[in-house]
Amino acid sequence: MKRGFFYFVLVIFLSPACLLAFQSEILSTPSGIAVELSWRTIEPGEIIIVRIEDTTNIEEAQVRFLENKYRMGRDGENHRLLAFIGLGLDLEAGFYPLTVHVKKTSGKWESVQKRIIVPAKMFPLRKLWVDERFITPPPEFRERIEWEAEVMRVIYGMFTPEWLGEGNFIFPATGETKLNFGERRLFNNYHRSLHRGVDVDSPYGSPVIASNSGKVVLARNLYYAGNAVIIDHGLGVFTFYCHFSRIKVKRGDIVRKGDVIGRVGATGRVTGPHLHWSVRAGGKNVDPFSLLSLSLE
Repeated sequence: MKRGFFYFVLVIFLSPACLLAFQSEILSTPSGIAVELSWRTIEPGEIIIVRIEDTTNIEEAQVRFLENKYRMGRDGENHRLLAFIGLGLDLEAGFYPLTVHVKKTSGKWESVQKRIIVPAKMFPLRKLWVDERFITPPPEFRERIEWEAEVMRVIYGMFTPEWLGEGNFIFPATGETKLNFGERRLFNNYHRSLHRGVDVDSPYGSPVIASNSGKVVLARNLYYAGNAVIIDHGLGVFTFYCHFSRIKVKRGDIVRKGDVIGRVGATGRVTGPHLHWSVRAGGKNVDPFSLLSLSLE
């Protein structure tokens, strides 16, 4: 059995108790409010979930990490507060304080802090060959590429203040999964880039499903990504799917976890039919398997 297929079986078919391999720690504010942190591992490209289950007498809460402020939002089904903290691929080794501030209904603020220890991490280098027009785009496409980059910045700058997801994330396609998140890539022997997702080798036309519920905020053809879809799951968490042969949703659609959103293809900068799937949390690209490993039930 190939390693990628094993990961697919692990993520999709085993019981939740078998597939969730995460660590957690409960912190307590001075008045006894429990704040839970959960993570797969602490290193560049990972995700930390901060949650407060009992929101009695809490008006609002926020997380401060690396000079960024993350607003904790409501999970409508469970009435808890959640925040998703992404550890960027460029995060240097070091000690970083993560502070949770809670405002009680009395108007009083209190806080609790954890020191996050981040080790150094190196990612492998891979050489790939693609059509030269995806390395040095013809002049007539440059304005389009700049416009698409601005659209992506606007989308990823949006913040939906409530959680739209339903339970745990699921894997979006069948096939051999390449564990190539963070891979340093050398295209045509001179163009360098970072791979900010994982690839799934699936037959052309295979269905791709939404990995969790949310709102479609992009469904269109992009120069580099080909036919692409972005789903906003709320609280700064987005999933990105691309290289489709066909898009099956449109911008503004509300999708449920497991809905078909497209078909595997080979559009954009590719070497063959496959799905590229990436996750963005708190403004950072994180390993999709990091998110799959964490419990949101």
